[in-house]
Amino acid sequence: METSQIKAVIWDMGGVLLRTEDKAPRTALAQQYHMTYEEIDDIVFGSDSAQQAFVGEIDIASHWVAVRERFCLDEAGLRKFQQQFWAGDFIDRTLVDFICSIRARCKTALLSNAWSDTRAKLESRGVLACFDEAVISAEVGLAKPDARIYRHTMRLLGAEPVEAIFVDDFIENVNAARELGMVGVHFQGPEQVVAEVSRLLNAGG
Repeated sequence: METSQIKAVIWDMGGVLLRTEDKAPRTALAQQYHMTYEEIDDIVFGSDSAQQAFVGEIDIASHWVAVRERFCLDEAGLRKFQQQFWAGDFIDRTLVDFICSIRARCKTALLSNAWSDTRAKLESRGVLACFDEAVISAEVGLAKPDARIYRHTMRLLGAEPVEAIFVDDFIENVNAARELGMVGVHFQGPEQVVAEVSRLLNAGG
């Protein structure tokens, strides 16, 4: 593949741009309910209501009602729960800056399995300014690794899969992109992904 054929770089959000860098707050929260980190994480992200919210079948408020009921919380208790659950999460501003820096060479897109409140939160933090397109699963009713959400993203970008680099921390999502012809990059750390995407843009993959 020639360098000129790379027309777009598509980025995952959770686990890539937004990462849980400090697990201590969520671990402490789990311990309050005699759970492991993985168990409480699965209730928030892996429960039926969470999965329904990821594809827009219910709104995010309904998911949090389910979480509140699961832990027998009142409204104030839920707010405290949410604050501690997210306390260790940080946006990687250096990686965001890198994405902004490559826009002179290619289009950029965000492709995230995320809830209906995600766009507003990212806009308020100035993250979306670095992307030509942002595809959020709850808004389109599809989620990775469904091939349709990748194709939808490519149509918005006006590019073919073979002209795109896709970055994600879940290997099943990377493999799905590769099956469509994209150049898949499995995120394992910010330095690794910046080096690999830079190499692909410079050498054409």
